[in-house]
Amino acid sequence: MKFTFRWTLRAVLLLIALLIGPLLMAACSGLATSQNWYDADRSSAGIAPQPEDAPEAIVQVYHARAFGWRGYFAVHTWIATKPAGAGTYEVHEVTGWSRQKVRSRPGDPDRAWYGNEPHLIADIRGDKAAELIPKIEAAITDYPYQREYEAWPGPNSNTFTAWVIRAVPDFDVALPNIAIGKDYLDPPFVAETPSDSGFQVSAFGYAGVLASAYEGLEINLLGLSFGIDPLALGIKLPGIGQLSLLDPWEPASTPVTGP
Repeated sequence: MKFTFRWTLRAVLLLIALLIGPLLMAACSGLATSQNWYDADRSSAGIAPQPEDAPEAIVQVYHARAFGWRGYFAVHTWIATKPAGAGTYEVHEVTGWSRQKVRSRPGDPDRAWYGNEPHLIADIRGDKAAELIPKIEAAITDYPYQREYEAWPGPNSNTFTAWVIRAVPDFDVALPNIAIGKDYLDPPFVAETPSDSGFQVSAFGYAGVLASAYEGLEINLLGLSFGIDPLALGIKLPGIGQLSLLDPWEPASTPVTGP
């Protein structure tokens, strides 16, 4: 009886610890969770250069807090591409409100995600971007969950972004620990990290461990991740994200070369 009580108490305390971050976000973040999706802000944040001002090939990755109460727990991620000389960007993402979950369509790459500010986490330009774009497009076609979506623990929008990044050589991007779904792995439950600087083990996103030179150490329990980032002198908390002395989200970028 005492043994059962002790383990029940530990499970409850662990659950409380995992939910402290999301609860703090709910209390202090000021996220616009009461907005209707159809009138929420979807304007450009002015981060991405206009195509006429940047003729070179461009690949970018963004994240923004998820819409509604999900934003207390997680971010939504997406990829944008623009071939050299193209007059518009193509935005690639997964959403849960249509039969075909993967969406690739022209648009502003840096639009607010239904009222929540976008943040740039990778900016690749020139020859390298030109080499990556056809590989990214091929990976999107091969994404195995074209008509599957589960907000928790995946496959979802962050599963899509992480899968494409892993599938494309030299497309190395670290995603936030609060990108719930990025750790969703099928059997054999082992993969390289999206940054291609380490490895992770995860059972369908419910539980796992990630260790890499760039992402640091993350422990995933029930889809919520916490850990440390030695390079940025930071800690990672569920719901809150990364708190560090150095900027962990200075965009990975490449110099502009070629057309």
